[in-house]
Amino acid sequence: MSRVLHLLLGLLLLTTAAAAQTADEQYRLPLQTVLDQIQQRYGVKIRPAADMVKDKYVTYAEWRYRPNVEETLKNVLAPFDLQVTKTGDRAYKLKTFQYHLKTPEEGAEQLAYLATLYKDAATWEQRKAELRSCMWEALRLSPMPARPASKPIITNKRQYDGYTVENVALETLPGLYVAGSLYRPLKAKGKAPVIISPDGHFGDGRYRADAQYRCATLARMGAMVFSYDLFAWGESLLQFKGEDHRRSLAMTVQALNGLRSLDYLLGLKEADKTRVAITGGSGGGSQTMLLTALDDRIKVSVPVVMLSSYHSGGCPCESGMPVHLCGGGTNNAEIAAMAAPRPQLAITDGKDWTAQTPQTAFPFVRNIYGYYGKTDLVKNVHLPAEGHDYGPSKRQAMYEFLAQHLGLNLAAAEDKTGKLDESKVTIEKEEVQRVFGPKGELLPANALHSFEALQAVFNKSVTP
Repeated sequence: MSRVLHLLLGLLLLTTAAAAQTADEQYRLPLQTVLDQIQQRYGVKIRPAADMVKDKYVTYAEWRYRPNVEETLKNVLAPFDLQVTKTGDRAYKLKTFQYHLKTPEEGAEQLAYLATLYKDAATWEQRKAELRSCMWEALRLSPMPARPASKPIITNKRQYDGYTVENVALETLPGLYVAGSLYRPLKAKGKAPVIISPDGHFGDGRYRADAQYRCATLARMGAMVFSYDLFAWGESLLQFKGEDHRRSLAMTVQALNGLRSLDYLLGLKEADKTRVAITGGSGGGSQTMLLTALDDRIKVSVPVVMLSSYHSGGCPCESGMPVHLCGGGTNNAEIAAMAAPRPQLAITDGKDWTAQTPQTAFPFVRNIYGYYGKTDLVKNVHLPAEGHDYGPSKRQAMYEFLAQHLGLNLAAAEDKTGKLDESKVTIEKEEVQRVFGPKGELLPANALHSFEALQAVFNKSVTP
């Protein structure tokens, strides 16, 4: 269609709409018509999926228009829980409302507001207590459900250079199992520090090479490390469907699995209860901040590629329960600050939602540590040229921090020149790491096999 015809069509749409609509009809127009008008008026392209606009109508449609196209689109789409993302010069794509995501500017504005709610350690402690109490309630873990009396399932212990690995599954609710890999130092001297490592949304879960490098190296440095599956991920898929991972209860289950894992590790006779840490990347970073905020047993935390003032986690397993609505509204920066004054290292990068962290979220967190006179205990390693992963440079920064605060042997992670050296780690195939056997044949008979069954068990477990 020629440009002239486009213009004529636009004029026709506008003329027809203006003639036919009054306040009696609420100036009501089909959403598709409104989008066509906006394209003509502002000279932009908008790509809506057909199901997003079908049978939808905009009331007071043209009254929502503003000189700025993006403000106009916000006014028009907000009633439908839709918004746009820019895909090119003057080109937009419709998407569903991203409840977990603000703009960087909105994140900074929220931090500025939150900073007015406290002025010293005493007022911050009041805020933290309010947040923590609400977070437990939001997760439906107050009170905590009773812990099953079953023993851990432990299979296939292997020995490598300076460390061992064994497969462990814990029953965290009746019939609900979390599977993981427990790495231990081969020749520990005295009690060993404990580290839990919640997995993130990376391919291959805890089986992937970078997860094995990280956990095995920490074990070679002297720590016991438990790397465990996300809910409905890894061996959890023996019990649930992959789509169940994106159910809101997944956030609660993952928090419960992390806390139960900590219970198990701290119950081992060789565990040093005074030296306890947590680290994970992406969704594992979300869990790192959340569990540290909830549980004072965790003494050191290293959230990776997740500390942000405006991104609360795009998966319901990170934001599906109303934790971020606590205290009149909070965000991951304030949740991370709840770790204060315990040592914390936030690792961020330049190619995801943590790009602005050094200028926004981290100064906010550091200010909270300042209430205790402990700004030296919080650190941000920012890698502007890197992206969203838990890669070698991020791991090296983590090794250095945990060595400092857990008393680990950093030399086991470096060569003689101080460069990262993980060459003594053996990368295993997935089937070796499975607790329940190659085909799940060792899964207990009482294991749940549907999300509906899990909901029933959970509801029964938390009902007084």
